[in-house]
Amino acid sequence: MIPRLVVAAPSSGSGKTTVATGLMAALRARGLAVSPHKVGPDYIDPGYHALAAGRPGRNLDPWLVGEERVAPLFRHGAAGCDVAVVEGVMGLFDGRGDTGFASTAHVAELLAAPVVLVVDAARQSRSVAALVHGFATFEPGVRVAGVVLNRVGSDRHEELCRGALESAGVPVLGAIRRDDAVVNPSRHLGLIPAAERGAEAVRAVERLGELVARSCDVDALVRLAGTAPPLPGPVWDPAGEVEPVAGRPVVAVAGGPAFTFSYREHVELLRAAGADVAVFDPLRDPALPDGTAGLVIGGGFPEVHAAELAANAPMLAAVAAFGGPVAAECAGLLYLCEELDGRAMCGLVPGRARMTPRLTLGYREAVAVGSSLLTRPGERFHGHEFHRTVLTGGGEPLFRWRDGTGTGADGFGGDRITASYLHLHWAGCPEAAQRLVSSARPSSSRSPSVLR
Repeated sequence: MIPRLVVAAPSSGSGKTTVATGLMAALRARGLAVSPHKVGPDYIDPGYHALAAGRPGRNLDPWLVGEERVAPLFRHGAAGCDVAVVEGVMGLFDGRGDTGFASTAHVAELLAAPVVLVVDAARQSRSVAALVHGFATFEPGVRVAGVVLNRVGSDRHEELCRGALESAGVPVLGAIRRDDAVVNPSRHLGLIPAAERGAEAVRAVERLGELVARSCDVDALVRLAGTAPPLPGPVWDPAGEVEPVAGRPVVAVAGGPAFTFSYREHVELLRAAGADVAVFDPLRDPALPDGTAGLVIGGGFPEVHAAELAANAPMLAAVAAFGGPVAAECAGLLYLCEELDGRAMCGLVPGRARMTPRLTLGYREAVAVGSSLLTRPGERFHGHEFHRTVLTGGGEPLFRWRDGTGTGADGFGGDRITASYLHLHWAGCPEAAQRLVSSARPSSSRSPSVLR
């Protein structure tokens, strides 16, 4: 039995990150062990969740991992916790394309979890009742069990909203006043990651916890979480997804402020496949970790840190000379290319990248058209794109989008490299971890593997 609730909203920008993160912090301040989760592929919110709960933030995404794995992954992340808080994505019923697949409502049904709807009450009063009534009755399988009013202007405004909502039959569990002091800074891809803000992010999360504690009925929210029924079934176990290789090869995983996008399960799968995982910072470290036999360079914001990355010439040279297996996603792809916004990068893959005003965002069904470290021809992968850069250069693409979305083709591959804009969740394709670790071998037998 895992008490749990889903924090959702009618649309993005309603305040669900404020409420979800603040609730996690408020519950932890009460001495509860809190399991933090995020619906969808987003990497940034889970960083704040981790600060609030003191545990890794984990994603639940039916598109990336398959709907059959959502509940097992939830059980895995929430093991030993007193309560779980799941932050939704976009509007409650917004899923892939024009469907409800992978929506917050979809995940709430898979978890049999009650939903708390965060409603931006600014510039309305009685109309909030019509909005909540519509959301509460739109899909019978989704239980909207409470409302938190956000951006309430005054006592009178709160009174009007509460009175109107009595007719909707959904209790008001909190009313948060407008407070510019708790607004977190954003930039071109959303909130600035917590890892880049350091102590400032910690203070911001503490303020959110205090805000929710004084503005919401936390006891009622805990009771609501306790109404979720038992969630039977297996617990996801990385050891059951891969076979450990001998020799404990060291797999170095990029971290630090420039590479903050990763799913916790990736490291767990690498370890289950027999690797010793070592985190390194391409911004500051002068060399790869001792004994590195494989590299994982995930997503993040290299465009923000391009000058610093370019200035760390010893690390660029070390990655360029590395001959072992390399898996790179989005930011990792940019780091491996020849140039980023005119600054020299590692040069392991052909092409030059630059920032553009255009956001490329969405789920992708990718078909591998070539063999690479992580792919075999004809294999299909469910992933997503999330970037404002474009990469120009030669070579045949590694992936093509089956549904015609996005750019249509993407990626570079070789026997020891997979580099693409495509973000994958390895719980949905554990063979990625298996193939990477199985390809790792002692450094004495490696030679550079530059794509041309």
